[in-house]
Amino acid sequence: MKIGSFQTENDVILAPMAGVTDLAFRLICKDFGVGLMVTEMVSISALYYKDKKTHKVMEILEAERPMSLQIFTKDCEKLEAVMGELNQHNNDILDINMGCPAPKIVNNGEGSALMKTPKLAEQILKTAVKHSSKPVTVKFRKGWDEQNVNAVEFAKMAEASGVSAIAIHGRTRAQMYNGEADWEIIKAVKSAVKIPVIGNGDVFSVDDAMRMKSITHCDGIMIGRGVQGNPWLLKEVASFLKSGESIEKPTMEEKSNIALKHFELLLKYKGSKIGTLEMRKHAAWYFKGLKHANAFKNEINRADDPEMVKTIIIRAFQAN
Repeated sequence: MKIGSFQTENDVILAPMAGVTDLAFRLICKDFGVGLMVTEMVSISALYYKDKKTHKVMEILEAERPMSLQIFTKDCEKLEAVMGELNQHNNDILDINMGCPAPKIVNNGEGSALMKTPKLAEQILKTAVKHSSKPVTVKFRKGWDEQNVNAVEFAKMAEASGVSAIAIHGRTRAQMYNGEADWEIIKAVKSAVKIPVIGNGDVFSVDDAMRMKSITHCDGIMIGRGVQGNPWLLKEVASFLKSGESIEKPTMEEKSNIALKHFELLLKYKGSKIGTLEMRKHAAWYFKGLKHANAFKNEINRADDPEMVKTIIIRAFQAN
């Protein structure tokens, strides 16, 4: 898929997920042949005021590339002020979030709240496109709620503003992550614009990915929650898109090894305390579907020693 002057390695994209798609998670996913990955959201206000934690979120290793850096803002002046720094960063694409449904983002007029203020959204996109040395993309939703579905109009506005591709999640902001994603709205957006359209929402299997492709004719498939605890899905979808062939499901030993590698990366980049705490949610995802999954999850949640966490992970997969 061509995004501006940039060519992705394949049409499978790892969705940005706050608190999930950190450096450790992305390095795991990179090994599974994903075509493009997106960072967690970076606040333009935080970058403008030189918040130190923000630069940590922005960190991208050369081994991860190609990478898209996702930002969020409602302030064109601050965005313009930091564009020089963004242009010097080692990301390949600049993505603007206009779809996040989190209350703390929306209540500040950012994320999916911008779907209610399309004129401001247009100004933000035009500012980014004008000053960016890299292709600019935007991610948004079906609309604010079922009474305010404006994804098609929003997509046309984004294309006219000069963005190189758009990603659309088939839920409204009111739905958050509940209910079913509406793939028909993705199809409608794809029919309305000439730039690449990336479909997002409810892809948890190869069959889901193929149905989304068939129904919407989208150019790329963005997978988020389906990859949590299951990075193999990225490789499965990429392989099927390329050749129509299925790959073998991972063994319990392979799953155990990836979970352990993930934990080692968390320890490396976040330290013993935070790494151990953050592994709890990832372990719950890796354990999904295992016998006695809840018991092992409870053990992990009580463990504060990294060696104990590793032991529990090994035992969990050996028991299946």
